[in-house]
Amino acid sequence: MSGAPILELIDATVVRNDVRALDGLTLTIPVDQHTAIMGPNGAGKSALMQLITFQDRPVPHADGSPSLRVFGRDVWHVFELRPRLGVVSGDLHHRFVNGNSYGRIRVMDAVLSGFFGMHGLTPPDAVSPAMRAEARTALDRMEATHLASRYLDEMSTGEVRRVLVARALVTAPDALLLDEPASGLDLAARHRLATLIHRVAEAGTTLILVTHQVEDIVPAVSHVVFLKRGRVLRYGRRDEVLTEPHLSELFGLPVTLSGSDGFLHATAQP
Repeated sequence: MSGAPILELIDATVVRNDVRALDGLTLTIPVDQHTAIMGPNGAGKSALMQLITFQDRPVPHADGSPSLRVFGRDVWHVFELRPRLGVVSGDLHHRFVNGNSYGRIRVMDAVLSGFFGMHGLTPPDAVSPAMRAEARTALDRMEATHLASRYLDEMSTGEVRRVLVARALVTAPDALLLDEPASGLDLAARHRLATLIHRVAEAGTTLILVTHQVEDIVPAVSHVVFLKRGRVLRYGRRDEVLTEPHLSELFGLPVTLSGSDGFLHATAQP
């Protein structure tokens, strides 16, 4: 893959309730660079997610120049962007399991809805055999093929999360944007999901991972951004940024790191 960066922020500011959720943020994430964006609660991660997915817009620059570009463009129709940028978030999880106006959704229907940018059932005559084959392939990549006929609301959180990643992958996106992907998962489900996400990144889909958990950062991630109070605190190669002193600075308390095989665990010290 080559071309324009996945994400460019140029002195981007977002104001919510008279508070700068993002404060003059400048950041570039190129294609093929698996990147984790990490920060404590209130760091601006949610505001950043809203910008990347064009659910919000930054404060306009006085000279009219863009402060946000995704894949080189500052204007996107959301339905045009979705096939190129697969998104999985807690809000999406809630929509499919708890807040869907379509009623109960089966796994295969949920994955197929990724082709149409919908959050529920799709018209049967709009789904081609090729789409069904791609959906089965995506489910297989997330070790979820056996769940195809199940309803999402009768599955575990870990199973639903793997299905939603499959939904994001079904269009073969250029990049996969994951917001707190392991939220609510137990230790085994977290490790399984992380392993599968690592494989997706290794196979060539650029990964952008937004999290406050070191444990979510899979071995394929090569660069890490530390976000604090709406600004970039640190940005660089994983081994240079993910250190005990830097994590302690980010979270404001002593942190120790442990782990193996590229998976890390952080512990706050008393």
